[in-house]
Amino acid sequence: MTEIIFLVEDDPEGGYVARAIGESIFTQSDSIQELREMVKDAVHCHYPDEATRPKLIRLHIVHDEVIAS
Repeated sequence: MTEIIFLVEDDPEGGYVARAIGESIFTQSDSIQELREMVKDAVHCHYPDEATRPKLIRLHIVHDEVIAS
């Protein structure tokens, strides 16, 4: 695997949650900057062997917006 993608959403309780697509990796944080570090750490823990670890971590950030009609 050369790339892993995380879906990042606003946490209803504040901050952000990130879930890897196709892998059982999940983390959360209060800020996007901290979330980047948490995701990187989670990937390193999930793939301890550098040879099998994805080389690219992509964050797909989704924000919900309510538009009045």
